Amino acid sequence: MKKIFLFSLAVLLINCNKLTSSKDKLNTLIEVYQNYEGNNRDEFPLGDYRESRFEKYAAFCDSIKTELETIDGKSLGEDDQISYELLHFKLKETLVKYNFKTHWNPILSDAGFHSSLTYRVRPITSKKTALKYLTLLKAIPTYIDQQKELISKGLEAGIGQPLVIFEGYESTYEQHITPTAEENFYYSPFLNLPEPVSEREKDSLREAAKEVILKSVIPSFMKVKSFFEDTYYPNTRTAIGVSTSPNGKEYYQSRIDFYTTLEMTPESIHKKGLEEVARIKKQMEAIIQEVKFKGSFSEFLRYLRTDPKFYAKTPDELLAHARNIAKKLDEQLPRYFKTLPRKPYGVAPVPDAIAPKYTSGRYVGTSPDSTDPGYYWVNTYDLPSRPLYAIPSLTAHEAVPGHHLQGALNNELPESIPQFRRNLYLSAYGEGWGLYTEYLANEMGIYTTPYEHFGKLTYEMWRACRLVVDTGIHAFGWTREEAVDFMAKNTALSLHEVNTEIDRYISWPGQALSYKIGELKIRELREKAENELGTLFNIREFHEVILEKGTVTLPLLEKRIIHYIQSKKNK
Repeated sequence: MKKIFLFSLAVLLINCNKLTSSKDKLNTLIEVYQNYEGNNRDEFPLGDYRESRFEKYAAFCDSIKTELETIDGKSLGEDDQISYELLHFKLKETLVKYNFKTHWNPILSDAGFHSSLTYRVRPITSKKTALKYLTLLKAIPTYIDQQKELISKGLEAGIGQPLVIFEGYESTYEQHITPTAEENFYYSPFLNLPEPVSEREKDSLREAAKEVILKSVIPSFMKVKSFFEDTYYPNTRTAIGVSTSPNGKEYYQSRIDFYTTLEMTPESIHKKGLEEVARIKKQMEAIIQEVKFKGSFSEFLRYLRTDPKFYAKTPDELLAHARNIAKKLDEQLPRYFKTLPRKPYGVAPVPDAIAPKYTSGRYVGTSPDSTDPGYYWVNTYDLPSRPLYAIPSLTAHEAVPGHHLQGALNNELPESIPQFRRNLYLSAYGEGWGLYTEYLANEMGIYTTPYEHFGKLTYEMWRACRLVVDTGIHAFGWTREEAVDFMAKNTALSLHEVNTEIDRYISWPGQALSYKIGELKIRELREKAENELGTLFNIREFHEVILEKGTVTLPLLEKRIIHYIQSKKNK
């Protein structure tokens, strides 16, 4: 199999070398890259997670990267230059991740190989989708066994996660070990089968679902429980910083390179974070004076965390508040954007199966050909940790004009843009955009009380603190207690959220840096455009330039904005 693959790749690359046009060669390489079929979906419906598949894919990407580097990128047009640089960035990241064996550690504090299966649970719309879902359920045992084998290699190599992040983690698997099939989360789509399916077919599908859940799903999660509690937890590392693990310092720098898409060091990021914390804190203190609060900064934070008036009494009340803010944002979009996505979004609670260890909210997108909308998930678990004054910022970030607007537009890019770019997500761009839209929501008039303005600032402070805390943990030897204390002292996040966030940073080095670094770059570019264009500056045009080519690295984004400024001046 491997020999056949290498022979086929060699033939493709030989044919590619015969091309004289840089554009033709680039398009050929993109086509070869996009048509790669590493996962045999017939044999492995949930994906092939054998070591041989990762090895083969790394060899493939290395060959494509070598050929790509023979192309003169400067001779290409703008769109092709973007494709060239993004493909090179993506191929390099694949090789870096393979060399550091990140596929041996598919576990985060709020996610994991087993809990990611919950994203596969969708409403059944036809008999066809029901049968497809049953196929996925039947594939769970193989998927779990393959993942266990990879993770065991990671434990032997010393690159597992630290034990401290796993408090309460048993909820991610124990909920799926149910006495009956009907009580199981994975059975839930069969409770409401669509009307076009006959009653006889419904009964047949439900019986098939019960059988596969009893024989495949529940036993698989029993295996997961046994694996974590008997094998994984006893072999976790004690130090929380990734720099203490084998090749950890080099790995952390690689994560900075990827998640910021810039050339930065832990020292420069830490310093920038402290500067941002000091700047934002002054604005927060001004609001405390505005509301005439009698007490210190820490006492004001305690007031926000404990006064019942800032919290919903029921999950439905929290969801209704989020939907209300979402609609207020919707009506403002035409004033700030030239192009809006076709796909709508819904507002829904985070599924109970993952809510206890999950973040306060998240956007869950769908493929362009799916009939499902995107979803802005709001976490209704532990209501006293979900302040209402933070909902405007959360909604702007996760729904519109944040992740839904940007992600849906990315999916809806014209077919002239390669498919890999329509599927691409880079945190510095996507999360930077999400945090920028929290700032933009202020211009839209979404924050209507001093407390909501404080909520916006506490969310911005939260991301500034990440620059300090992430580097503190992974480069400067901070303890978990130091990280929690720094975050709790400087933000109005609930202590529950502070703890879940710190665990997330421990388990996902570098990713938390992308938000503030990306937002700072977008705001810097906007300020540059406003200053240089004066009355010629148009906010709708500026946002169009940011979004119209889809996901890009921050250097590519800066190049586009500079070109926009010059062309606007020339006109």
